Amino acid sequence: MQSFLNQSIKAVIRDYPEVGQILDEFEIGCAPCSVGDCLLKDIVEIHNLSPEDERLLMARIAGVISPGEKIELPAVERKKPAGPKELKYSPPVKKLVEEHKLIKRCLALIPRLLENLDLQSEADRELVLGAVDFIRNYADRFHHAKEEDILFKYFDENLDILKVMHQEHETGRAHVRAVLAGVEERDSGVVREHLDAYRELLKEHIKKEDEILYPWMDRSFSTSQVGELYSRFGEVDRQFGEAPQKYGAFIQGLEERFCGGRIAG
Repeated sequence: MQSFLNQSIKAVIRDYPEVGQILDEFEIGCAPCSVGDCLLKDIVEIHNLSPEDERLLMARIAGVISPGEKIELPAVERKKPAGPKELKYSPPVKKLVEEHKLIKRCLALIPRLLENLDLQSEADRELVLGAVDFIRNYADRFHHAKEEDILFKYFDENLDILKVMHQEHETGRAHVRAVLAGVEERDSGVVREHLDAYRELLKEHIKKEDEILYPWMDRSFSTSQVGELYSRFGEVDRQFGEAPQKYGAFIQGLEERFCGGRIAG
């Protein structure tokens, strides 16, 4: 079992599929990860498991990999002790979480937008293009730029968890390009396929960031780094001026049109 602690989680799951099911029970989504280079022993730190959950998780995994063998898990040095599930963020990271709320409201509207989509109608084409404008300029250029150009630079970008985030950003951009091509070709099927795929991707992506990535990053920041991040995010906000308010009003307008009021973010 000890040798498996230093193997990539993807390799362990490949050889022992039941390990993936165990990780899912502990709300650790390694099985569907597209990269999966994290070491088995490192998932304890990244997911900040409580000592009790850590022991139970490793005992369950050991029972699959090495039945009957007693193991000792190397001590994991945590910046802070694991606590309850309630998530608290530093001020700059909280700004990103707040931006996620508006993006999630957009994602919740996509099924309504696609219900009776008719791309022969100019009004429906403009509706889709409006959603794409929000995605490209708010979700991507405003929000994702803070992550890719600022936040992620505080860490080794060869880390598996960051490679996954970058990869999912690129996959999202590819879906948006496909949506635009579908509008150009008046192909409602293509638009439906890729907007819905974007919705599913971003829903899970945001969950991983809010519940795993951001808390893990926050545990690593010094007080001075938190202040620096807040200042740099503020500069991005100033550069974009009133654009975030404009996109907030756009989403609110869609909610009133399709849902009769605001959708909770």
